[in-house]
Amino acid sequence: MTTPRARRTPEEARRLILDAAASLLGESGVAAVQMRAVAARVGMTDAGVAHHFGNREKLLAELLRHGGRRLRDALRELLASWLDRGADLLELVEALHGLYRNGYGELAVALHAAGWHDPGSGMLDPVVDALHRLRPPGCSVDDTRLAVAALHQAMATEALYGSDFRRSSGLTGAAADDSTAQVRWWARQLHLALGLRPGTGLDRRDQGSPAGSGHPARAPG
Repeated sequence: MTTPRARRTPEEARRLILDAAASLLGESGVAAVQMRAVAARVGMTDAGVAHHFGNREKLLAELLRHGGRRLRDALRELLASWLDRGADLLELVEALHGLYRNGYGELAVALHAAGWHDPGSGMLDPVVDALHRLRPPGCSVDDTRLAVAALHQAMATEALYGSDFRRSSGLTGAAADDSTAQVRWWARQLHLALGLRPGTGLDRRDQGSPAGSGHPARAPG
């Protein structure tokens, strides 16, 4: 269904366009985010969408930044009470996975392949800060950043390549297609890499489950 055309402020129009583009992205991937399809969703002409974003490439680039803002907002809300709830790493991993599963992983890969590069703004700095506070004294904050970067990279590509990579390791059927076990594996590896105390930073759903070696997950030392 389309929205009847109405006079909107430039800010309202841009927000509606980005929301419509995000919906198309989540439903059918990058290929579905076309100027005409977005225009139909918000009750504009193609020229109206172009007036606010120029062309499709610029719209896609702004859509990726829009996704980053959504992620920052979601993480800010999550971190507000995260430590009080026991610093559940799985909750953080699932938040990243959820965003990229809705098409933003495909969008990021497509834009980078086309030559677009985001200079970066420390979007996950709050995650780094929260996790670093849980580490033993004297640990390198750069190591914390590298661990978070590795997690971010994995979640960004999971929706696109996760099943194929799992099949390459010998997993088949549901074990290859379902990302749930992989997401929980990443939460456990982050816990180990950061050297967190046993029982700190992992959800109760994952306490004591294997960390890839057949033994209960525990922090080194």
